[in-house]
Amino acid sequence: MTQPATAAFLDRLVAALPSGTLRARRPGELEDPRGRYHGQAAVIACPGRVEEVSTVVRMCHEAGVGVVPLGGGTGLVLGQVAYDGPAPVILSLERMTAIRAVYASENVIIAEAGAILTDVQAAAAEANRLFPLSLASEGSCRIGGNLATNAGGLNVLRYGNARDLCLGLEAVMPDGSIWHGLKRLRKDNTGYDLRNLLIGAEGTLGVITAASLRLFPRPDHAAAAVFVVSSPQAALELLAMAQAMIGDGISAFELMSGMGFAFLSETMPDLRQPFQSPPEWCVLIDLGLSGVSDPEERLSALFEAGSAAGLVSDGVLSQNEAQRQAFWALRENIPEANRRIGSISSHDISIPLSRIPEFIPEGIERLGKIADIRVNCFGHLGDGNLHYNAFPAKGRSRAEYENVRGAVKACVHDLVAEYDGSISAEHGVGRLKMEDLERYSDPVKLATMRAIKTALDPKGIMNPGAVLRQIDDQFE
Repeated sequence: MTQPATAAFLDRLVAALPSGTLRARRPGELEDPRGRYHGQAAVIACPGRVEEVSTVVRMCHEAGVGVVPLGGGTGLVLGQVAYDGPAPVILSLERMTAIRAVYASENVIIAEAGAILTDVQAAAAEANRLFPLSLASEGSCRIGGNLATNAGGLNVLRYGNARDLCLGLEAVMPDGSIWHGLKRLRKDNTGYDLRNLLIGAEGTLGVITAASLRLFPRPDHAAAAVFVVSSPQAALELLAMAQAMIGDGISAFELMSGMGFAFLSETMPDLRQPFQSPPEWCVLIDLGLSGVSDPEERLSALFEAGSAAGLVSDGVLSQNEAQRQAFWALRENIPEANRRIGSISSHDISIPLSRIPEFIPEGIERLGKIADIRVNCFGHLGDGNLHYNAFPAKGRSRAEYENVRGAVKACVHDLVAEYDGSISAEHGVGRLKMEDLERYSDPVKLATMRAIKTALDPKGIMNPGAVLRQIDDQFE
């Protein structure tokens, strides 16, 4: 168990760092975005250089004080919200925002961990390149947090997760030592892959301070379409057809349900929808092509083929970039509509593609035996990542379901385990899903994770209580 940050320790920390590095917490800071939990902080450290990060971590290591890295604070699994135990030092990367270099000819950008995702995208665009990681929170999330959680987002089908977009890291290890691993190599087969060990570790094995990131050529032409499909099975068959006809030009293939459209109508009535009557199921397809290829023609051909096969019954194709963005506004506003409705329990899950069509209705049936519940299922169909969220019946409030919230989560996650899926597809484990990780993970995997944690962080100071449970005598 970590130690409290005493007044004497904080005085030493102040003396060791440049003036203004430490600050008090701001109103509303360190709170769960859903409003259920409130984090603690002995102090918030805002270093401006990796050497200052090293000083903070080294001193915390020596004193046994916990360190919780903080990016944009947008995480949904409490990875940045230490709500119990001794109050830790919160290590914010808010001042480490530099784009250190862009190597356009190599398709590489080097960014500090505090850089906002949209700023990384913009720096790539200035070099006529694409950094494809795209999330609903991209205007406030930071690249260090994206890597620490191995963020997914909208373009995973084509470009992969954050892990796939990273070539090298600079990081501060739990004893305060600095790992200078900012290589720009595609091939480096020299032993254990520390980069991929730290990516997805949620700050429990070290603090990412900068990253070498992959860039891509910007597609010359982009277009999107919303196609009405009869079922998730039809959506999967349409995906296979699209991949056969278009190949890797498909940037995204998103599944949306009629419940999502109903929530948008209920909470955002001014948001224009593409169909007069909301369909039960539809898909949003986004293409990015180069050369002489015409994405509108490809989408039109896909619509015709899908209609002939009985997979598609209606559709709308973007005629310009404004219409394409309008289609994406529908998809990207679904999480906000969910928030306004107020979920009973939200689930970021991954299911084998071929089993998605049977999983969705079986989950709804099982949840119906618990209470009168609405399910909004949507997500990244191309990579099997569904957001399978449970909501109160219309006219009822989330508070009325508080007594069944645990049963709802267990119902969904038990079914995910039966289908050989994952209870966390892209949001991570944090503190919110630690018990779920223990319940559903392979015991050998858990034991290996704990052995790595003990070896690298013997005092257990790095993001204590996140991902792996703290055991009082674990680090003695």
